[in-house]
Amino acid sequence: MAEHDDILSDAEREALALVSAPPPQLPVVLVVDDDILSRRALAWYLNRKGIRCISASSALAALRALRREPRIGMMITDLRMGPVDGLELIKQIRSSVRADLPIVVVSGESQVPEAVKAMHLGVLDFMVKPPDLDKLLRLVRKELRIE
Repeated sequence: MAEHDDILSDAEREALALVSAPPPQLPVVLVVDDDILSRRALAWYLNRKGIRCISASSALAALRALRREPRIGMMITDLRMGPVDGLELIKQIRSSVRADLPIVVVSGESQVPEAVKAMHLGVLDFMVKPPDLDKLLRLVRKELRIE
């Protein structure tokens, strides 16, 4: 039996392990917006461009998704939602184990104070609806290291 142990070289064993290993899980983008059309359109666009998305209709649903789905690598959120708004959602994330989650705000509101507050919470970008989809896609791909 010992003579069969040397059938494969170390390099062949490594190559076999790489080939037979499950493919790495790609990160998922969480799209948060209480406006169903905006949420679905953005998730549809990103999915069509090869970015896997899940969506949440509220800040509370987003927090639940973040607890149950470790593959979420980025979040795109609206600010104007109820009962918990997007700024509060970002604050809660920043004080959680997911504090380093990359976040982009896409909001219908272009009020400077809210944008400044969001930027102080460490968001990557603040875009006014409708967002520049090419710019958003480049940002998502860069942040998730997806070619």
